[in-house]
Amino acid sequence: MEVILKEDVQNLGFKDDLVNVKNGYGRNFLIPQGLASMATPSAKKVLAENLKQRAHKEKKVIDGANKIAEALKTLEIKIAAKTGAGDKLFGSVGTADLSDAIGKEGHDIDKKYITIAGGTVKRTGTANAKVRLHRDVVVDLSFEVVAEKK
Repeated sequence: MEVILKEDVQNLGFKDDLVNVKNGYGRNFLIPQGLASMATPSAKKVLAENLKQRAHKEKKVIDGANKIAEALKTLEIKIAAKTGAGDKLFGSVGTADLSDAIGKEGHDIDKKYITIAGGTVKRTGTANAKVRLHRDVVVDLSFEVVAEKK
């Protein structure tokens, strides 16, 4: 079943993407939740026209996202966390902590657009994350988790 996504759906696609899903998933979840609509021939034509008109506006958004991406690449982010014996952390450092640290540097990025390799960081040292600023702009960001000074 072909559907047109009305919103970004995790692990499926972005808004205005034309995707193939199983009939039950489309009929019982995506369409009733308002996340997608049926991809009829007329809906496809309307989508193509909207995408064509939006392409020019989107270029400005992509340029802005690329500027933020360049700024993020230059940042050296250090997150202080409580540690136990050795380099193990009490708890973990997640996307919310990284989002707060980036916010302190002057870039407001929502935690749902950040993906940390391995889910969370449970030891001190360097770690990597991917920050999605736009559907076409994804930044690899490395940060360091350090022991909190007592």
